[in-house]
Amino acid sequence: MPLSTTVDEVAPDIFRIATFVPELNFPFCQFLIRDDESLLFHTGGRAMFPLVHEAVARVIDPASIRWIGFSHYEADECGSLNEWLATAPAAEPVCSLVGAMVSVNDFASRPARGMVEDEILTTGAHRFRFRQTPHVPHCWEAGLLFEETSRTLLCSDLFHQFGDLEAVTHSSVLDRSEEALATYQAGPFAHYMPYTTETERILHGLADLAPTTLATMHGSTFVGDGRSALRDLNEVMQRLLARPTEGR
Repeated sequence: MPLSTTVDEVAPDIFRIATFVPELNFPFCQFLIRDDESLLFHTGGRAMFPLVHEAVARVIDPASIRWIGFSHYEADECGSLNEWLATAPAAEPVCSLVGAMVSVNDFASRPARGMVEDEILTTGAHRFRFRQTPHVPHCWEAGLLFEETSRTLLCSDLFHQFGDLEAVTHSSVLDRSEEALATYQAGPFAHYMPYTTETERILHGLADLAPTTLATMHGSTFVGDGRSALRDLNEVMQRLLARPTEGR
């Protein structure tokens, strides 16, 4: 059966673009922020580019995208980056300074804007604060964007959930996330997310931003008490992933 893509507005002018992949039992989500300088967070892999392009076109002209953001260097985060740069002539990648230096500026057809801790990117009505989050969810160069106007955290693989789920939920996604982490930890994808001596500090720092929307790449977007959800996620990750001497 051909893949299909849905588009849902999960916060004012923030659209979740989701493609459910039955073989993996979870969706791949991109987030389009419609603004004076529109931003796409996550590109999806190259094979998904036609689907994501068509979905973006339901909301804006894809050629008008100004910023293409992602957490870290991985196919579902930025695999079709160059296809998007060819589509949108004014677009620039935006990622961590480390990511730009060690991977993205070599891979991408145009150089990235490399951001550092608490640097601000303003796109018009929206204001994005960059947080450097090494190995959260994974990879040395990882970083996340927090949209301060709507209090939306673009949180990449955090809160990964299985299933063809609703676009938005107001119920806790912690049980779903714990199930996914435990499943991966017991199989060939063990250590999908690491738990380091910095994980608690990073997750608590994100919690202190007090997000009210958690826009996750794989699963439902959660609307509610993001501060508590992130602190609770730290406890789950510590219990499932940390070595006995870590996180204490």
